[in-house]
Amino acid sequence: MMAASLLRRDKKTTAAHLKADLRRTDNSSGQRQLQELLDSVLNPERGSDPEALEWCKWLLAGGEGFDEFCRTVRSYDNATLCGLVWTANFVAYRCRTCGISPCMSLCAECFNNGDHTGHDFNMFRSQAGGACDCGDGNVMRESGFCSRHRLKTGENVPLVPRDLLLMSEMVLPRFIITIIQYLRDGYVEPESAADRDLQKVLQQLEPQISFLEELTKMGGAMRTVLTKILTNQQTFKELSMGQGENVYAKKNYEKYLSALKTSGLVSAEERGSGGAAAGATESPGGALCLLGATAATSIEDSSKEEDQDGLQGVGQRKRVKLSSSTKDPSIMDTLKHKCFLEELLFWTIKYEFPQKMVTFLLNMLPDQDYKITFTKTFVQHYAFIMKTLMKSHESDTMSNRIVHISVQLFSNEELARHVTEECQLLDIMVTVLLYMMESCLIKSELQDEDNNRHVVVNCGEALLKNNTYWPLVSDFINILSHQSVAKRFLEDHSLLLLWMSFVSFFQGMNLNKRELNEHVEFESQTYYAAFAAELEACAQPMWGLLTHCRVKETHEYTKTVVRYCLETLQMWFDAIGFVDEPSLNQLTFHLPLHRYYAMFLSKGVKCQGLDLDSLLPDQEMLMKIMVHPLQIQASLSEIHSNMWVRNGLQIKGQAMTYVQSHFCNSMIDPDIYLLQVCASRLDPDYFISSVFERFKVVDLLTMASQHQNTVLDSEQERPMLEGALTFLVILTSLRIHLGMSDDEILRAEMVSQLCMNDRTHSSLLDLIPENPNPKSGVVPGSCSFEEMLSGVADFKAPVFEPGGSMQQGMYTPKAEVWEKEFDPIMVILRTVYRRDVQSAMDRYAAFLKQSGVHTGNPWPPYKERTPLHPCYRGLVRLLHCKTLHIVIFTLLYKIWMDHQNMSEHVLCMVLYLIELGLDNQIQEDKVEEEPCIEEHCHDSWFPGTSLLSNLHHVINYVRVRVPETAPEVERKRERERERETPASTSTESSTFGQTSRRLTGNWRENLREAQVFSLVAERRRKFQEIINRSNHEASQAVRPKSSSSRWLPPGSPPQLVTEILEIRESMLSLLVKVHQKLSAKQNSLSFSRLSEVDPAQHSHGDGITAIERILAKAVARSRHSKRCLQDICGKVCPPIPPKKNSPGDKKSMDKEERRQRARERQQKLLAEFASRQKSFMETAMDVESPEADAVMDVGSSEPLDSEVLYDCVICGQSGPSTEDRPTGLVVLLQASSVLGHRCRSETPKCLPTTDEEHIYPEDTCGAAHDVRLSVMQRYFKDSSCLQSVSIGWDGGVYVQTCGHTLHIDCHKSYMESLRNDQVLQGFSVDKGEFTCPLCRQFANSVLPCRPGRGTETGIWHAPSNKSMATLVKEVEDLQEQLGIFPVRASVKQRDPILAESNLSKEMESVIKDIKNTTQKKYMDYGKNPGSPDNDFLFMYSVARTNLELELVHRGGNLCSGGASAAAKRSCLNQLFHVLAMHMRLYSIDSAYNPWTRLTQTTQSREPEFCDDERPEVPMLFRDVPSLLIIFILTMPQPLRREHFTCVVKVLYSLQYTQALVALSIRFSREERRAWSHTGVAKKNTPNSNKSWESLLGHVISELTKTKDVYDSNSEDSSVLSSSVWSPQSIEFSLQQICLPFLRLSCLLQHHLYGDSLPGCPVDEEFSLLTGCLGLHASVQSTGSMSSASCLEWNVNAFDLISQWCSEVFSLADTPAQQSVSLLAQDPQWTAPRLLQLPDNYNTIFQYYHRKFCTSCNKTPKDPALCLVCGAFVCLKGHCCKQQGICECVLHSQHCGAATGIFLLINASVIIIIRGHRFCLWGSVYLDAHGEEDRDLRRGKPLYLCEERYRVLEQQWVSHTFDHINKRWGPHYNGL
Repeated sequence: MMAASLLRRDKKTTAAHLKADLRRTDNSSGQRQLQELLDSVLNPERGSDPEALEWCKWLLAGGEGFDEFCRTVRSYDNATLCGLVWTANFVAYRCRTCGISPCMSLCAECFNNGDHTGHDFNMFRSQAGGACDCGDGNVMRESGFCSRHRLKTGENVPLVPRDLLLMSEMVLPRFIITIIQYLRDGYVEPESAADRDLQKVLQQLEPQISFLEELTKMGGAMRTVLTKILTNQQTFKELSMGQGENVYAKKNYEKYLSALKTSGLVSAEERGSGGAAAGATESPGGALCLLGATAATSIEDSSKEEDQDGLQGVGQRKRVKLSSSTKDPSIMDTLKHKCFLEELLFWTIKYEFPQKMVTFLLNMLPDQDYKITFTKTFVQHYAFIMKTLMKSHESDTMSNRIVHISVQLFSNEELARHVTEECQLLDIMVTVLLYMMESCLIKSELQDEDNNRHVVVNCGEALLKNNTYWPLVSDFINILSHQSVAKRFLEDHSLLLLWMSFVSFFQGMNLNKRELNEHVEFESQTYYAAFAAELEACAQPMWGLLTHCRVKETHEYTKTVVRYCLETLQMWFDAIGFVDEPSLNQLTFHLPLHRYYAMFLSKGVKCQGLDLDSLLPDQEMLMKIMVHPLQIQASLSEIHSNMWVRNGLQIKGQAMTYVQSHFCNSMIDPDIYLLQVCASRLDPDYFISSVFERFKVVDLLTMASQHQNTVLDSEQERPMLEGALTFLVILTSLRIHLGMSDDEILRAEMVSQLCMNDRTHSSLLDLIPENPNPKSGVVPGSCSFEEMLSGVADFKAPVFEPGGSMQQGMYTPKAEVWEKEFDPIMVILRTVYRRDVQSAMDRYAAFLKQSGVHTGNPWPPYKERTPLHPCYRGLVRLLHCKTLHIVIFTLLYKIWMDHQNMSEHVLCMVLYLIELGLDNQIQEDKVEEEPCIEEHCHDSWFPGTSLLSNLHHVINYVRVRVPETAPEVERKRERERERETPASTSTESSTFGQTSRRLTGNWRENLREAQVFSLVAERRRKFQEIINRSNHEASQAVRPKSSSSRWLPPGSPPQLVTEILEIRESMLSLLVKVHQKLSAKQNSLSFSRLSEVDPAQHSHGDGITAIERILAKAVARSRHSKRCLQDICGKVCPPIPPKKNSPGDKKSMDKEERRQRARERQQKLLAEFASRQKSFMETAMDVESPEADAVMDVGSSEPLDSEVLYDCVICGQSGPSTEDRPTGLVVLLQASSVLGHRCRSETPKCLPTTDEEHIYPEDTCGAAHDVRLSVMQRYFKDSSCLQSVSIGWDGGVYVQTCGHTLHIDCHKSYMESLRNDQVLQGFSVDKGEFTCPLCRQFANSVLPCRPGRGTETGIWHAPSNKSMATLVKEVEDLQEQLGIFPVRASVKQRDPILAESNLSKEMESVIKDIKNTTQKKYMDYGKNPGSPDNDFLFMYSVARTNLELELVHRGGNLCSGGASAAAKRSCLNQLFHVLAMHMRLYSIDSAYNPWTRLTQTTQSREPEFCDDERPEVPMLFRDVPSLLIIFILTMPQPLRREHFTCVVKVLYSLQYTQALVALSIRFSREERRAWSHTGVAKKNTPNSNKSWESLLGHVISELTKTKDVYDSNSEDSSVLSSSVWSPQSIEFSLQQICLPFLRLSCLLQHHLYGDSLPGCPVDEEFSLLTGCLGLHASVQSTGSMSSASCLEWNVNAFDLISQWCSEVFSLADTPAQQSVSLLAQDPQWTAPRLLQLPDNYNTIFQYYHRKFCTSCNKTPKDPALCLVCGAFVCLKGHCCKQQGICECVLHSQHCGAATGIFLLINASVIIIIRGHRFCLWGSVYLDAHGEEDRDLRRGKPLYLCEERYRVLEQQWVSHTFDHINKRWGPHYNGL
């Protein structure tokens, strides 16, 4: 009742009245009234009502206006944080120098107001949204705060008066509950409604939530009120259920309760029916299934039922309790809410994080109390959030929004620690992660496929494929970066165990099985998901934990983690049923448990000084641990040997990803380190034989020349052997985890990347594996990176290649790096593509050649290694074990004997291993621990294990098993005939176990001392021994399958026979033999030379050098070796088994000779090719070569009467151009507005970067000419106007050629073939586009060459003695003979039918092309479009445009003389003839022929004006160069030179007079009077018509006859004449005004008559040009050169001038103002320039990326700037489309006649639009390292590169975009 009366009153008074009531001490009535009012206003059943919002605003303001209220509240803002919240795509900044947390970010305003000069910062586009951290000391250093937040503003803000926010406290709780009720109402569970539309509900709430957001922006005071309301539990209780009998509220509350039911991690129903593991029957694991152990989360009673069913019998049980301090109900339980904030967050989650709600919740964060409560609430809902995320369809968007919130909360160490302690944040996260991964577990098939009990994640599931888990993992990594939190994690053992069980889900995922028969049908791409998951979910948390295990104090943590790793690994081995052999043809790249173990081991030893042995398990476990990483290394080799080719490309992808820079230090590096650890602790013989067995090359290691390999094809043997040896070299020489310091590692990584290729700074940053934990704070951008880089590399500044392609700034290795630090082993380890290794070697070879060290083909240099950390000394034993020595001996023998499948690389690696062994001796030469049982030993090979002593041990006989067909058997038969028996032998057999034992039995009877060596048998024996030693009770039954049976080949191979080979070599002697073989000389090695070898000097070179270096080392280190070597070198004799070797030797000699011949042939071919190429370049390019000139000047050097011959580049014939078969020039026609964009001022216009700056287009050449023409058309006859000016300043047609000619019929068939060619070309054949068949330059038409001679010569050039008057008359007569074209005339007489010849047809079609090149609007300037006058104007303007452009290309003047690149492209001569022929079609009415008005004084023609027609344009208004071109084009061709000169002279007089008039207008009245008197005085002197004073005086007196000409401009005359005019300055101005005309005339003369253009200094240009044109006879000295002396009048000068002036007076209807503007013409324009850009790109970016588009008033998604005129346009914006054409394309047509140059603001790159095509040009802004930053991905500061900008401008002015840029594509009007 009362509410109703209140509602009727107006809002303002009601609010004021209520506020007054509520301020009283007894305010109960006021409260009651307010509540009633709100009940009716905020009735949730009415839906969202704008009226309600209005009421709230008025009530909050309590009587004043809402805006006023906002201002008042803001004045009490006490916030010291910025807290600005932004959403995706916002541009923000990150400064690593100021950040404490790596997630720190600043808004642009705070960044620009803070001082970050010299800091390491970058700009970035926010992906998920964020908030500004300015003012928050927990996240960034105070020094980085901006000026606004640096002051602690909060301290001096007055206290908020109580009654200001009184109403807010009353009204807002009701407002918020209304929103909540609305959300409850609108929510529908996804199951019930397939089409549930949450968006609709949110849209209706939009105004209310926006209102809340507005409130948060009022500052600290209002936020405090909101915090109180949101966190007050009492208010929530009262309002949440609804008061009294309100049925609606009750129902609404029930909806809320039912929604809450599903909020637990494991819902109630599931719990009832059997716990989390309802699906345990088919999926082997329950809620938290650990490998063999099951973690049943036994928390209170929720898990009691779980224990009974579901989890039985999954391995033995280990209970893992979640940390016992859990006081809260279980993480699994449903949620309970106590305040508005909690329920608001709940609905935010239910509605999948609507942007507005997120922003509101984040906007509140600057309030400390709110921040803490909100963080706790967020953690409380964490499990629910992730559950919702997994079900969401829009998981990407939702992920971003979640992280948007969580990163604000968890980056703050204080807060993170607080919630970890109070809310069990870590337990929650790990549990939720386990819960999440559980949804996609499958049975692992690794090893024992049938009985495998291990479960792994299925990488094909959406959860992994779409990275749905990343918000969770990202938060986890974020909180682990805080030391206090990480310590809690590492101290909580039950958590660690849970975490290990989580990691084990990834152990062995994405298993590959090698396809042996068919190629796989469908290549799965799941490996992306697998690698990403291991990196993000396992490796990054690991790196996070490792950062906190850096000091001795934390060594307990390391021990704990290592212990749990080993336990979990042991359980894993049990679960997959692993014994001792990996299963065949299976490969997984994912072993996170191994890698955790490896990395913690490495850290413990390196940083915490732990003893390695205390962290290692027993030998048996080590043998197991080594198996899978070794399997990966062998498989890498198999993949590169094409053994996995049937598995498709994806397996190669996996192999590449495994070593790729972002993954390598979390994958291959730990694997290799782990293998190094195993190798250092296991028996070396066992390890080496395992390696060769894994790599499947055991069969190959036999001395026999033939063998059978049961597992490899012959073409795979060599790469696999190379792989095995390379792996051993890497294993024994890599020191990344074995003793290198961080700086050394960084340096080695950098050198290896730079050696492969020159690199840009950013790609180097990207390629060097940083410490991958992004939060570690060790950013590669730190100074150590820069210092290191400048230490190893030189910077190559960005350059241009001749083709115009842009180069980036590159770093290239310094010479001393190549010399001392190039490490091919590191390069091999780090290359993703094998070609990079080759590239590194090529660059190394090039360096050696250049520095003169070595010219041949160098071998990878050997590099000294960092000393090993004492813990890993055992690794050296690998190099000193008999097994390896036997392998080395065998391989050296095989190489010497030329056995198949040996390669240079094999030898190289063998030598590398020998050298490593020599450099790393075992310190203690102690006796072998236990004597071996003789039967199994191979002592007969070598006496001990030291490489140095074994080098010179001679081996006499070796027994081998060979196929019956082998040459050895043949030889044995021969020997038996000779009854020869060997004495002592040593046997070697590379077959397997049982056979060799049987063999041993047979042979023992014959030869007691002979033993057999078999790699595999050896390995088995060692394995058994180790097992027995470590595990006495273990029975022999450990091996279920003996490997020998597995390795036996199917089918029956040829019978193997045992043979004895006589060897009598030692490793030393074999090295010498190989040296001989390599150098192809018998006694290549003299001992004396060896003793001089200094290994340091011998570090670069080929194999010969390497062997010499090794021998020198051996000699230096052992006397015995020295003696042996002397012996060997002493008796250099042919090799021992002569029969075998002679053919081999011959073969190798032949091979050498053949190679040599092939090389010579190749050189010859190359030389021939190079000379051809050179000659082509000369003809095709702008090389100053005679041939090119001949085409260009069309044969000026020809004898008089010979015709010009043209070469057709298609058919190759040479001949003249004829009427029937015309030849044409390949030309490109393009419309151009370059001339129209010229300005008067020298400095180019600047790009506006503030609202105050503008660009005015009115002062451009194009605009000025347009205005001039339209003024004329207003007062004069149209046809006359159209002959008084030129058009084509905007949209003129420019013609350029590459200089090549072709027959026009050849061209037509060429076009036809292009049309039928289905290949995608970058051009459109239908539009007539093609590329020149010879030089591939872009073209679109053919310009016919006229038959006959070239440029006019001989008689046409003869100097004439005729008088001026005669010539004038002759010219007049010539103009009367219009339409007579000499060539055509002769044709007519012979054959009238031929009149329409092929040539004229072609000429007409070119004219059509020219007209089609530009748009209609640039051709129709007349009153009646399409009239002949219009056409006439367009035609002669084409000539004008081309002349003017050539002038521009020559630098705006003719001082540079004849040759210029632009002249090369010009084809004016041919163009002129085509135009002239076309112009014959028009005749100029002789009555109006301007020639007569130029050369005769006529009687007044007053009466003629009586008819309605407008007058002709006065001579003084006409454009003189246009007249010149009209005359020349309309006179019969070829024109005699004397007539051309005559025309120029006559026009010069007119030009001169115009110059005098223009000058006189600039004078002040007094000056005019003075000069007028001087002129009158001079008038009577002789030659007064050649003195400018008299002429100027005359002009002034003539024009002053009628007052108005000068008066109209008198008011501003004083301004104009600030400088006093001296005779010199007048002379100079006259010359300047006449120069443009003289330049054009001279250029025209050069093209028509082939005159050369001599160069000259700028100040002599005038006299030079007048001399060339024959305007004055003798060339005078420049000083006295007067412009007037060149005048030659054929009638009285003063009369003629008077006549011209009177034409201006007679215009009664032309306002004086217009006359003056038309008279005061100034033909001088500066060169065309693009806009001047600011130096720093940020200036452009900040102003334009948020600027509104002028046509659609929105901020464009892709804003662009026109660099010609500064227009701001939307790229690809549909908003600004017109007739289906987007704005950039439209603008390019309007501004550049279809050529546009646009800078894309958001990408910093420039695109060029040319007609229907476009291309990306590159960027003119580069960073400090000379690199582009396309799309601003790196966000580093960019600076203008002047050279690039000049090149861009040059290409624009010279119209060469089409030729220089190669990558064009069609834009379909969509830009």
